[in-house]
This record gives sequence, structure tokens and C-alpha cells, in this order.
Amino acid sequence: MQEGTNIVSRMNEMYAGMSKGRKAICSYIFDHYDKAVFMTASQLGKAVGTSESTVVRFAMSLGYEGYPEFQRDLQKWVGGKLDTVEQVGIHFGNSSEGEILHDVLKADMQNIQDTFNRIDPVAYKTAIDIILKAKNLYIVGLRSCEPLAGFLHFYLNMIRPNNILIRTTSVSEIFEQMLRISDKDAIIGISFPRYSMRTLKCMEFANDRNAKVITITDSVHSPMNLYSSCNLLAKSDTVSIVDSLVAPLSVINALVVGLCTRRPEAVKEDLKLLEETWSNYQVYLNDEINFIDDEPILYTTLRKE
Repeated sequence: MQEGTNIVSRMNEMYAGMSKGRKAICSYIFDHYDKAVFMTASQLGKAVGTSESTVVRFAMSLGYEGYPEFQRDLQKWVGGKLDTVEQVGIHFGNSSEGEILHDVLKADMQNIQDTFNRIDPVAYKTAIDIILKAKNLYIVGLRSCEPLAGFLHFYLNMIRPNNILIRTTSVSEIFEQMLRISDKDAIIGISFPRYSMRTLKCMEFANDRNAKVITITDSVHSPMNLYSSCNLLAKSDTVSIVDSLVAPLSVINALVVGLCTRRPEAVKEDLKLLEETWSNYQVYLNDEINFIDDEPILYTTLRKE
């Protein structure tokens, strides 16, 4: 094994060419690394549903002499992940609350600046083209990226029809929602370190069905780029237990604005219809109903009818 090579980076690099059995081992390690790190080859194989020898061959395919060497590197990687809280203490330990606030805001500003400097305008234009042409558009972002996916889905519904937000922790349920995806459709996958293997599986499945794949991720080295035809890169570095998603959100904002400028009349019409609906159903006029002093609007309407 090459000195200094990150075990997870190695698995990401080789994932696309792996067999189904080895991909299953990767998935389990990413999703349950805190358990996998203590497992023997036999136990890991049993958890994944494969044989001990398959696990050993998996380790050797990554350049290790055997499973024990692989496990030692995995333990080092997991140990580094679990030390994140200690890193926060070192970085902010002697800072006041005001200094912490300024440091975090500056870090987010730097992430936006770095994203501004390196994002590809051609990829941005391509993403807009793909989104507008897709018959059905799937959006997936899991774990800490779920709010980003929900935000994007909310505004896409004002711009175009047939947007499907994938929300689940079960891989089988993900595939059930994507069962009819085809070459006329597209998917947007959002994932940042630590990357979600479930999101990657969605993108792989979409790619296998010849759907267009867009990724919003942090680097050209991200495993999310394995199956995408269009990569929107946003920096998310931070010294904290909290993922910095300010720059990714800014990219999503730019994506929404770009889509609106391509379909100004349609968006204007949709917003007008939405405002009329809000007005007709008094969504914002009397959002809080007082059952003691006021008769509920819905009951009043029904009696009049």
C-alpha cells in the first residue's frame, strides 16, 4: 500500500470498477464505519452477506497484504474522524464567543470566495439545460445535505413540474422511488464529506438507466463525480463538527435564479397562481386560528354552502 494513501480515497477511486460484492462491503464500511472497524473479516462478511474470503480479497484489491493491514488503516481513519471534537477544542479553545463568531463567518466567506474562483460556468449552464429538459427531475441529499435538497426542491416546484425529492434512509426505498427513471429524466445528487454511499448508489442507478446526472459536491476527487455528466463544485471546508454548507447553498441559489431567467413568463404565471391560491384559502391572512374567540374559517365556509 502506498504510504500516506487515505483508505477511503482509495475505496472511492476504485468503487466504479468493483464487483457488486465489493461495492456492498464499501457501502457497509461507509455507513457503519464505527462498527466495521472492530469486525473480523468473517464478521464483516456476515454483516454484508458475503464470505470471509471475499472480504480478504477486497482488502488485497486495495493494495493491502491482507485483512489485518486493511483493518489497521481503517482504525487510523476512524480514529481521525472521532478526533474532530478535539480539533475544534484546539482551534477555538482560547477564543471568546465573539471571536468564534467572526472566525466561523470568515471561514464561510472564504469558502464562498474559493467557490467563486473555481466553479465552472459551462457546468452551471449545462446543469440549467439538463434541469429544464428533464421530464422528471429527482433530487437526493441525505444526512446533513437533506436541508439543501429540500430547499432546492421547494423552489424547483415553482419553476417546473415533476420534481421528486428522495427522502429515506433505506436503500430499497430509494430504488422504489426511482424505479421508473429513464433516459428522459435527470437526477441532482448533493453530497459533501463525509460522503453518503446511499446518494452515490442513487446516482449509479440513474446512470445505469441513462438518466442525466448532476452532482453538487466539494471536489473533483469526490466519489459523487463517478457517475455525473455535470459537476457543480462548492467548497465546504471548516474546522468544526458542523458541516459548512454556506457555499453549496449559494450555488443552489444561483441555480434557481438561472432557471428563473430562462423561464421568466412561466415562473411569473406560477407565482401569480400561487398567490391567488394563498389568497383564496387565506393561507397567510389568518394562519393562527383562535378557537375561543373566532369561528374557524373552514367551518364558516362549510355552513354558508
